[in-house]
Amino acid sequence: MQALATGTDKRFRRARVKPARKRSLALKQAWLAARSAVVCALLIYGGYRGVALVADAQTLQIGHLVVRGHERLSAGEVLALVDGLRGQNILTVRLDQWRQRLLASPWVDRATIRRVLPSTVEITVHERRPMGIGRIGTALYLIDGQGVIVDEYGPAYADVDLPIIDGLGTSPQEGGSLVDPLRAEFAGRVIAALAVRPEIARRVSQIDVADLHDAVVILDGDTALLRIGDTDFVARLQQYLDLAPALHERMAAIDYVDLRFDERLYVRPVKAPAKKMTVED
Repeated sequence: MQALATGTDKRFRRARVKPARKRSLALKQAWLAARSAVVCALLIYGGYRGVALVADAQTLQIGHLVVRGHERLSAGEVLALVDGLRGQNILTVRLDQWRQRLLASPWVDRATIRRVLPSTVEITVHERRPMGIGRIGTALYLIDGQGVIVDEYGPAYADVDLPIIDGLGTSPQEGGSLVDPLRAEFAGRVIAALAVRPEIARRVSQIDVADLHDAVVILDGDTALLRIGDTDFVARLQQYLDLAPALHERMAAIDYVDLRFDERLYVRPVKAPAKKMTVED
């Protein structure tokens, strides 16, 4: 029998099968991906359940509302503006949206809402400060220094001691707000200047700002129209107060007194031509 030469015949060699290794690597990668997906799913579910538990936690529901800073508005009126806030989750509630509800009140100029864990919310309001009672047409309104109509003036504000302001209305073609912001700003300047002399400010009954360069003032107990221009309001009113007794002795009824010209003033009696006078007179 002839011996077979198997040493040189490659058909009898065991080949290295690399495809089996590739399949093993692919299976390993698939297993790792599946395990990662399961872990991610568990984390997502755990997070969802955690958020749900937090959202439903009774201890984190808003149960106490504290109101600060209010003067004209009552605490009940402030709470009515945020009706529905109580019972919300303190961690997830959108406080900005509730703050906008507070600003819907014309009395509220600024507002802040603060969380106090676990279940309290503090509400701080800054109310508008009316500077006067604006007369627009036949209606009276509380007006602040920016020309914002705070509320219609009525018996509820009988305790408000403020001057009546005329001349605030906008002309029909201007449209928009009922109050001209420039005239409101002018009135605010006059009132702020007089505030440094409370004894004079208390005597001011009416202010007319129809002319942006000439404020006209009426004092309590006096019918004279006092034209005080657009500067030196306190000094000009003081000048009139110093001379008023002498003026009324000479004239039974005064229509207006023009105080815009420093040491000179012009007095017009009712139904009489203007009479020029000097301070020395």
